[in-house]
Parts: sequence; C-alpha cells; structure tokens
Amino acid sequence: MSLSPDEIDRYARHLVLRDVGGPGQQKLKRARVLVIGAGGLGAPLIQYLAAAGIGAIGVVDDDAVSLSNLQRQVIHGTPDVGRPKVASAAEAVRRLNPHVAVETHAVRLGPENARELIRGYDIVADGSDNFDTRYAVSDACFYEGKPLVTAALGQFDASLTTIRAHETGPDGRPNPTYRCLFPSPPPPGAIPTCAEAGVLGALAGVMGSLMAMEVIREIVGFGEGLVGRLLMIDALSMRFDTIRYGWDEKNVLSGMPR
Repeated sequence: MSLSPDEIDRYARHLVLRDVGGPGQQKLKRARVLVIGAGGLGAPLIQYLAAAGIGAIGVVDDDAVSLSNLQRQVIHGTPDVGRPKVASAAEAVRRLNPHVAVETHAVRLGPENARELIRGYDIVADGSDNFDTRYAVSDACFYEGKPLVTAALGQFDASLTTIRAHETGPDGRPNPTYRCLFPSPPPPGAIPTCAEAGVLGALAGVMGSLMAMEVIREIVGFGEGLVGRLLMIDALSMRFDTIRYGWDEKNVLSGMPR
C-alpha cells in the first residue's frame, strides 16, 4: 500500500523517524482501530490516531454531547451539544485528515455485541468509563484474538496497560488477561462516577495521548510495550510508576483454549 504525494508530505515527520519510516507509516495506513468511547479518553485518542494516518477508525459510543463534556472531551465543540458523539467525532476526523475512514457505531457495547463489533478490527483501544464495559471488551478481545489498549481515569490519577491475552510471552507462559489484573469489579457504588467525583480535564488529554502512542507502537512494532505492565500516573505529585503483573491461573478465563 503506497503513500500518495499528499500523504508523504503530511506524514513527513513520521517518515524520517528511524523506528517508523515508510514501512511503519504503511502499517498505520493499513490498520483498523476500534475506539470504545468518544469521551475524555477517546477524544484525544481519536484525534491523534487520525493525525497519525490510521487507515480506518471505528468509534463506539451511544451518548450525545453535553455541555459538561466539553471541559475534557476536546474532539467536540459547543455547537455539537446535543449531537451524537460518534457523529461529532467523525466530523472532526474528516476535518483533520481526509485520508482516514471513520466508521461510527452509535450503540452501547456489551457482552451481547462486543465480539461482533471487535471482530472487524486489528486492535482495540478502550476508553470507557465503567467496569462492565471494560470486562466485556477485554473478554471479547480474548476470544477474537485482538490486542487491547485500555486506560482508566480517576480524579487526579490514571492507569494504562496493553492486553495481548491471546498470545504467549517470550518465556512461553500465557500473557495476562484483564481479569488477571482486576479479577472482579468493585462493589456497586464503591467508586464514584465522574459526575460525582470530578476529573481533571487535562489528565484525560494526557492519558488519551498515551493510549494513542501505545496503539501506534503496537501497530508499527517498536519499543517496549505495556503487556504485563500497568502504567500509573498521579497528577497531584506528577509521578509516573509502573508495576508488573502476570497470568493468574485463578482468573475467570484461565480454562479457555488459547
């Protein structure tokens, strides 16, 4: 898949990067990425994926833009209030990069439709804001053999990891699943919602950008990814820490065929 003269000019700063170059940019152009959520995390994530030249971006979100979203969901603007988020996001992508195809899915993702939605994409990036969706996405990625980049936001903290649970690691052991990291969801009401607790808008921008970086790294294939590592950010002390985690035989998917 060759690059047009316009694309060569557009992606010039990628093309001169030794670890990306022409072959890496062509991988990005061939890639199909599904983004779960066009909210705080999805907004910068979608924009940076589009700017990077991802061939096709699918966006899953059943919500409409509200005024309170605009403090952090920077892909939307004031005139978009009341519009479906997928429509607003798609318009922004087309404005940013006409070479990128946008596929909108104005549905709520759950166990009943997750596998069908995920099946048509190469990699999934989950920016959802609840554990039910995160488990549904991660389980579907396991069954469909798709890599998953997933992040979560708190008030002033955030985390990011990559799941390739359908593969084995260099040591021959299975890669961990999302359920190895979080075996079960917290009790209802244990974690306040964004509306209840608040969230620092700029932190959503940082994490969405890091998600985009990890997706691009996974597609092109450079550097050390976050498989088996959880990146944690504390915005109050401006600390970045990483912890390692591994396959847990007691997790729910341990008996599934690999």
